Amino acid sequence: MNIKSSILLRVRLSFLAVFLFALAIIYRIGVIQFVEGDKWQSLAAQIGLQYREVPAIRGNILSDNGSLLATSLPFYRLAFDPSRPTDEMLQNDIDSLAARLAAFYGDASARTYKNRILDARAKGRRYILLNRKLINYQEKKMMAQWPLFRYGRMKGGVLFERVDKRFRPFNYLAQRTIGFINENHNGAGLEYSFNEALAGKPGKALFQKTLGGNWKPVPDASAVSPVDGYDLETTLDINLQDVVEAALLKALTRHRADYGTAVVMEVKTGRIKAMSNLGRMKNGRYGETYNYAVGSHGLREPGSTFKLMTMLALLEETDLHLTDTIDTGDGTYTFYKSTIRDHEKGGYGKITVQQAFEVSSNIAMARLADRYFGSQPHVFYDHIKQAGLTEPLNFQIVGEGVPRVKPPEEWSGITLPWMAFGYGLELTPLHTLTFYNAIANDGVMMKPYIVERIRKADKVVRSYEPQVLHQSVCSQATLQKLQMLLAGVVERGTASNINDAMYKIAGKTGTAVTLKNGRYQKEYMTSFVGYFPADNPQYSCIVVIENPKGVWQYGSSVAAPVFKEIADKIYARNIDMHQALADDYEPEFGIFPVIKAGYRPDLQLLCNELGISNHATAAADWVRTRVVDNAVEWKPAPVREGITPDVTGMTLRDALYLLESCGYRVQATGAGRVKKQSVMPGRKVRKGQVIKIELG
Repeated sequence: MNIKSSILLRVRLSFLAVFLFALAIIYRIGVIQFVEGDKWQSLAAQIGLQYREVPAIRGNILSDNGSLLATSLPFYRLAFDPSRPTDEMLQNDIDSLAARLAAFYGDASARTYKNRILDARAKGRRYILLNRKLINYQEKKMMAQWPLFRYGRMKGGVLFERVDKRFRPFNYLAQRTIGFINENHNGAGLEYSFNEALAGKPGKALFQKTLGGNWKPVPDASAVSPVDGYDLETTLDINLQDVVEAALLKALTRHRADYGTAVVMEVKTGRIKAMSNLGRMKNGRYGETYNYAVGSHGLREPGSTFKLMTMLALLEETDLHLTDTIDTGDGTYTFYKSTIRDHEKGGYGKITVQQAFEVSSNIAMARLADRYFGSQPHVFYDHIKQAGLTEPLNFQIVGEGVPRVKPPEEWSGITLPWMAFGYGLELTPLHTLTFYNAIANDGVMMKPYIVERIRKADKVVRSYEPQVLHQSVCSQATLQKLQMLLAGVVERGTASNINDAMYKIAGKTGTAVTLKNGRYQKEYMTSFVGYFPADNPQYSCIVVIENPKGVWQYGSSVAAPVFKEIADKIYARNIDMHQALADDYEPEFGIFPVIKAGYRPDLQLLCNELGISNHATAAADWVRTRVVDNAVEWKPAPVREGITPDVTGMTLRDALYLLESCGYRVQATGAGRVKKQSVMPGRKVRKGQVIKIELG
């Protein structure tokens, strides 16, 4: 055999081997596909089946009156089982269905949707996701009536996959306090702190993996249903929260500050009624990105608001009287080569202890603390500890900052005098407020709390009651003097700019130089903390504003006006705070009370009590008035949903109720009755729009 014949033989043998191998592969495919097909399909189905977690519906977070602060709303993804409809149903409805899908989603043509469904049916697929876009419940109801879908899941093949999304009806209001939780189970605020109660218990169900990689539910008797989460009922007053946030935002914007926080607490119970935290974001606007009232980033040297603690220790441990004098000199005083300065140029000279507190003299506080506690600093420290200012409050929101107060063995020569006016220690605003609230509450220190109840529908699962932290932070004699000092700050001292003839405020201003990277900067933390009405305290409040820019950089001019605006609006909406008329009060004959517009039952009650004749031209809850022949006539003032009402002539209380019910954010200036409103009556309401009203 020659070389040519040998090569030809090898080629033919190689070709024959390849041909036989190909025939073997084809034969094996045929056996798997047609002979063993049922066996392998059954095995594939078993492998593609898996028990997967079914999330529970997350519980709601509610305000003190039951308004929703956070809830879970159902949304849906549209999926389809192409194997369910009959050929006749598909032929009759596929074109109409595809046209509806194309028109609704707008991301593909009707032909594309039709081909997607028909191709999936031809390939024997039992699940396709028609679109990943989420639809709401109303859209789901509408789609359920579409061609083919109207036959339901078993005959029509439609699958609406539920996806719950967290929703806050009041948008950004109390955003950080309400908080969040992400897919990694990290978060902040109430959502994170009470996640175990809110989340519920997930269930389990059998799912099958489709060719497209998605999972579809499979009916299974062994499925375990999820247990929905509990609801949280908070102490927050949503109307008061809006007032606090609006006042704080206005001040931050005006002073171009870095951040601010404001907290309102019920004196007798410790319930937090409002908590706002606003910080400057990268876009220059303010938003709730961190809880400065509670968290460790809110720890700051309190400044002059700590002088109340100094006075408590002095009055408890010494025979010092408020009428005793202290020489503050020319406004400077040196301790161990470190100089303390008062804000008043030239100093205050010789003044009484009460005057020293009212004008917030640093020198007076430092000298008094050094004189009486210099040889026994542990006594001063023990009073700080007894007042609860060295330990966390165990507040219900996770992430509370722990006070930083060094024990006496770590003090230097200047620690005590500097600490006397609020330097050398760090507290959160909530700690400072809790201490001042104790002074307002006759010495009883209440633990602040923000969650009132955990419940399932109407069943209370757990209830949180007011809790006393310290039965008495000082003696009654000292308490009365401290209350007198705080009232004097507003009447004659650094906060006299917020003194009010209608009700009394007691409190203390604070201005502290900011410590950054171990060095004091030319930046200030301004604050005001106090309570009102001073003669019968109902609410305590703290306002802290960090690094205001411009001319005004003191607590009296930056933080105190915010406190006053909050207090004014609380006073206006709380009739129980108003002084009652004397029992022998009689209206002067012929002089009508100012009745212009408002809620008819209230106005009618007023007229009846004063013996003024009144009648209505037509039945209506909201009315305007006119005086005719020594009688008041009620004229209906219709209030229509979605339309701006006419609130001119109304009290602030009535105007706030109507406008906020419409969805407005209200900014009020002045006192008295509404003279002007920035949005004309009769216009359509845009939810969240700001409306300004002028009182006079």
